[in-house]
Amino acid sequence: MLGVSGFLHQRRFLSCAAGRDLPSGTLFPGRGTGLASLWRYVLAGVGLAALLAGILAAVYLTAPQAPRLAGSEMAGSEIARSKKTANGLFVASFEPERGVVRQGELQSWLLTLRTKAGTPVEGAAITISGGMPQHRHGLPTSPQATDYLGDGRYRIGGVKFTMSGLWQLHFAISAAAGSDTVVFNVLL
Repeated sequence: MLGVSGFLHQRRFLSCAAGRDLPSGTLFPGRGTGLASLWRYVLAGVGLAALLAGILAAVYLTAPQAPRLAGSEMAGSEIARSKKTANGLFVASFEPERGVVRQGELQSWLLTLRTKAGTPVEGAAITISGGMPQHRHGLPTSPQATDYLGDGRYRIGGVKFTMSGLWQLHFAISAAAGSDTVVFNVLL
């Protein structure tokens, strides 16, 4: 049976016979010392972990995110398509006429007005304003109530959203039941 020194001597002899000269302290040819190999594996693992962390950070930072509302924007920030007006005189619904919110195109939306008893509101005078509260700018167009379609439905023409984010449309409504306002949030 060979001892450790005999094993080392035999390994060195076989390596030299094969035309390879091993550095002092090397047990296995081509593998370096145990400590150097361990450090190579540790550094490779750290490099791989850093690469994965960089990829995850890039994905997180470039992924689309819903805007975060702060302070005064939190009040009434829901994305409801139907709600009561500020003083409760009407129930208003607001939706894109073609069913899809499109960015960068002129489009028409439908505003449906009913009294709190559910009766369609006819002959209402409607003014529209709004914008992007987070960017502190108004609408790029001047939307107007263009047509009364019956059953309390009004076509709102000239609506355009030029960028992603939270948009608000403010409606001032005057009808036989009185005057009231409602704000709709649209998130692109």
